[in-house]
Amino acid sequence: MTKDYGTVLTNKRATKVVAAALAAAMLSAAAHSAPQRLPLKISSAALAVEIAAATPVAIVDAFHAALARGDTRAALDFLAENVVIFESGGVERSRAEYANHHLGADAAFSAAVRRTRVSRSHGEAGDAAWVLSVEAVLGAYRGRAINSRSVETMLLRRFDSQWRISHIHWSSKDIVPKK
Repeated sequence: MTKDYGTVLTNKRATKVVAAALAAAMLSAAAHSAPQRLPLKISSAALAVEIAAATPVAIVDAFHAALARGDTRAALDFLAENVVIFESGGVERSRAEYANHHLGADAAFSAAVRRTRVSRSHGEAGDAAWVLSVEAVLGAYRGRAINSRSVETMLLRRFDSQWRISHIHWSSKDIVPKK
């Protein structure tokens, strides 16, 4: 069997193509949004991360760590005010909307389950960055056993030399054991 290498993208190249497209879209959106003034440090002393020195990957990891600790104030500090979050077919269009709707449930879920990273890729282009992750998620939440594969796209923008998460897309699929 022969492959047409002109039309088949390797996983690495496909990731770069998708990442470049996401970065271009994010930079275009950035050009049309109002500038934000952001705090220099995260509100949670326990976190002790200086945002100005943090990489996009460190911001994503710290966001997840804050959720898992139930530190919703710290989790919110990692988000741009105009963050857009896609989750389970829904959309939240700001940090305030997320705080008033799914943040508490996301923190409770994160505290209840164990996440194991399967893969991650990331990159930067100017003031835009992306972190693409795949994880296995195991545990129990609200009396229901959780065994799923989660995919996450995090797009970040740099505001005044500090990275903030400007878009999150989460989706997951239950892993059904083979019979």
